[in-house]
Amino acid sequence: MKFLLIGGVCIAFLIFFGIFVLITYETLTLPQVDNFSDQPAPQTTKIYDRTGQVLLYDLYGDQKRTPIAFDEIPDYVKKATLALEDKDFYNHSAFSIKGTLRALVTDIIQGQTVEGGSTITQQLVKNTLLDPQKTITRKIKEIILAYKLERRYSKDEILNLYLNDIPYGGNAYGIEAASQSYFNKSAKDLTLAEAAILASLPQAPSYYSPYGIHKQELLNRAHYGLKIMKDLGWITDTEYNNALQESITFAPQKVSIRAPHFVMMVIDYLNKQYGEDYVKSAGLNVITTLDWPTQQIAEDVVARGAQRNTELYKGTNAALVSEDPKTGQIISLVGSHDYFDVAHDGNFDVATQGLRQPGSSFKPFVYLTAFTKGYTPQTIVFDLPTEFDTSGDPHNSYRPENFDGQFGGPTTLRDALGNSLNVPSVKVLYLAGIKDVINMAQKFGITTLNDPNRYGLSLVLGGGEVKLIDMVNAYSILSQEGTEHKQQFILSVTTNDGKVLETYNDTVTPVVDPQYTREITDILSSDSARSRLFSPHGPLYFQGYDVAAKTGTTNDYRDAWVFAYTPNIVTGIWAGNNDNTPMQKSAGSILAAVPMLNDFYTQILPTRPNEKFTPANPVSSKKPMLNGQYIIPITGSDGKSHDEIHSILYYVNKDDPQGNYPDNPNIDPQFKNWEQPVAQWAAKHFSATSINTLPQNYINTILQTDPQESNPIQISINNPKNGDYISSPFSISSTFNAIPQSIKIFFNNVLIQEISNPSSSIHLTVSSTEIQTQNSLRIEVMNKLGVTSSKEIILFKK
Repeated sequence: MKFLLIGGVCIAFLIFFGIFVLITYETLTLPQVDNFSDQPAPQTTKIYDRTGQVLLYDLYGDQKRTPIAFDEIPDYVKKATLALEDKDFYNHSAFSIKGTLRALVTDIIQGQTVEGGSTITQQLVKNTLLDPQKTITRKIKEIILAYKLERRYSKDEILNLYLNDIPYGGNAYGIEAASQSYFNKSAKDLTLAEAAILASLPQAPSYYSPYGIHKQELLNRAHYGLKIMKDLGWITDTEYNNALQESITFAPQKVSIRAPHFVMMVIDYLNKQYGEDYVKSAGLNVITTLDWPTQQIAEDVVARGAQRNTELYKGTNAALVSEDPKTGQIISLVGSHDYFDVAHDGNFDVATQGLRQPGSSFKPFVYLTAFTKGYTPQTIVFDLPTEFDTSGDPHNSYRPENFDGQFGGPTTLRDALGNSLNVPSVKVLYLAGIKDVINMAQKFGITTLNDPNRYGLSLVLGGGEVKLIDMVNAYSILSQEGTEHKQQFILSVTTNDGKVLETYNDTVTPVVDPQYTREITDILSSDSARSRLFSPHGPLYFQGYDVAAKTGTTNDYRDAWVFAYTPNIVTGIWAGNNDNTPMQKSAGSILAAVPMLNDFYTQILPTRPNEKFTPANPVSSKKPMLNGQYIIPITGSDGKSHDEIHSILYYVNKDDPQGNYPDNPNIDPQFKNWEQPVAQWAAKHFSATSINTLPQNYINTILQTDPQESNPIQISINNPKNGDYISSPFSISSTFNAIPQSIKIFFNNVLIQEISNPSSSIHLTVSSTEIQTQNSLRIEVMNKLGVTSSKEIILFKK
């Protein structure tokens, strides 16, 4: 019924439209169709940097057109073009009512534009004889000129004109130029699959460009065209299947373009905002937010960083986005190490298209949510081995570990976030609430976490996919103390005659109270708060500047991230492989991403104003555990005082931490899971006298200490830190949670020292060893039962 109604309306409109065309025919001034090949080239759209002086890209500039004879154009090309654009071309006149209605119905069913309603003749007129304005007068001219063209030329001649003049994207006009541009071959040598791809371009050349962000949509459209050809009997089933399975390789892009991923993002926006027909011929002048000097530094940093990662870790790609958080303006964007490296999908824009897990770089938004609920940076959670599954099913077990395999016992939220500790962070996510954390992330502009039911407690460790550009936006809000300046990349769009189509307008939205973001910034900018991760004045420390930073690494080292911000610049860097294969040698954020950030900020910060962060206001609570205390004096009914140690769930209702104490902590499903390791820790670290002051029922029901003798010894390498730069001689400092039977120290897999009957720590100096560009330091220990354990870090030559 819906389609009948639509069809009726369309028929009525077409009748009225036809009468209108006849009435106005004589009143219109029309181009001549006789000298068709002499039509002037359309005005080109130019995209500039923020100064308006550096031309980033001339869209459709320097047109390339190589006309070829009709009989030299393969039938594959002709049939693929007709299948997608006008399969009844040889059976109708210049204007097809049937084709228009069919395209309308198809597009409604598909939910998007997949079939054009204009005939080949109309498209030829539209793209070569008329201006891009979408008006009723222009449509009338199009139809009249189409009829004139069909009276002047045969169908074959019109199709030949179409295939030799239609724009295929970039500066390629006509099928021969397109074939040379995209496949480095003559049109007569195109395969069926390649012909289908080229035939897919004219409907929207910029949108479907294989060098842009819609490459998959191009392939989908080509497959759709092949299916039409098969259904019409123009190709066999075998030809169809072979074409679908053919591996397509595009030639490197041969255009003059600067900041290519950024430019493609701009073009995609312009096409959506104004229509591709208008953009490609209206002669727009587009001034963007890109800062060209910053962009040049960013491209160099990413290229060198990706080359280094390729050599050291087999991590072939990287991306970078920088934003001015005071305005929301993107000042640099590098979507891959080399846009023109088509063989390795270099034109794929990881910055705006890539969906990658953020690792620990998502943690600040979990802690921020907790702070808004009443938890404080001084709140104590226990960093201990913890089972978070409450079902009792071993298959559902979830026992995360910290990056260094160590557990620190009572830990403030400040230290847990600063040192990116996993176990405390999972507890913070539980306390903050998964749905509330997702809501907070969405308020901060992270657009991809749309299914709360999909995520569990692993979300805090980066269990959901995000985009680099969205994460930069989120960190920009942290930089601006909870206020969002809408992310933008265009300052102005004007026509050649001076008409202003749009200008930059700063859109400001308060997101969260400044106090909470200041608390996060205070942690992330503290060199001491990350002392377990980095040595003092490490690679995220920039002397004289306030810089907040957070790293992130995903499972198996598939993604390495770092985000850093000051009050006036925010930068995010991703490193990894486009095909999601892991990097080698435990190449996490400290090794693969942080060196690029250090390189970039060392060059950029001196060019920016040196502004300081606003300190957070001091906070306190009546509850001792929210104030940094974990040994709580309790006065019993007999008036005697004793100390008790419990997990935080003993003292707070997780959704109202500043409210009343829970009447029965056991109601919380995580209480027993959190309480047991706390009791075990208390038994180990306090004397029998202290232990005996704990309530007996607490000891009997919770305390179940594990035998320690058979456990591997835990190793902490305190100096140097993973990722440090060293020169000879250098010092090694390490501690152990039990006294080893023996210790072996390896440098670059060579045993350099063996210690028998040692103590629980070592301090020594290494001088007689050759330091390479990258080095491994491994400490291996054995306990009294012969159980061995080891810890390895990577060091670089200073």
